[in-house]
Amino acid sequence: MFAKQVMNTRFHFLRPQQSIVDAISLFKTAGEKEGKKIFGMMVIDDDDRLVGMLSMFDILLYINPKHIGILGEMEDISPEPLFSSLLARVKKVRVEDLMSTILVSVEPDAHILVVMDTMIKKHVRRLPVVENGKVVGILYRSDLFNCLMGEIIEGSET
Repeated sequence: MFAKQVMNTRFHFLRPQQSIVDAISLFKTAGEKEGKKIFGMMVIDDDDRLVGMLSMFDILLYINPKHIGILGEMEDISPEPLFSSLLARVKKVRVEDLMSTILVSVEPDAHILVVMDTMIKKHVRRLPVVENGKVVGILYRSDLFNCLMGEIIEGSET
């Protein structure tokens, strides 16, 4: 069994120049279309080449103030003004400013065990499938798990 047999060829993606506000909106609308929560997407350039990945973690990491631990200990200072200014600042940020550019991907002919090993060792939840430099699909950890469990169940019935 290979990546091309399990990958989703219908996938949602972002462009580097889009705003983070657009990205968050696309996370939401993609989740509604797919009937599941979407917490990250591939970032693809105009030539359909993978240039980054953006996840909710990247956005939360950007929003999280460096010294919030100290602020939480000070009872006479409210974090509310800081919160408002952080949210306003995020609206000016683009996808390319926050996306991860250290990328992990597999080819369509990668064996499913290699895919599983890559996901485990690299701690990734979604894995782009790239052929000749262009994105052709995506593999989600949950889809990989469901596929493997299906094989295990079918194998135990024979």
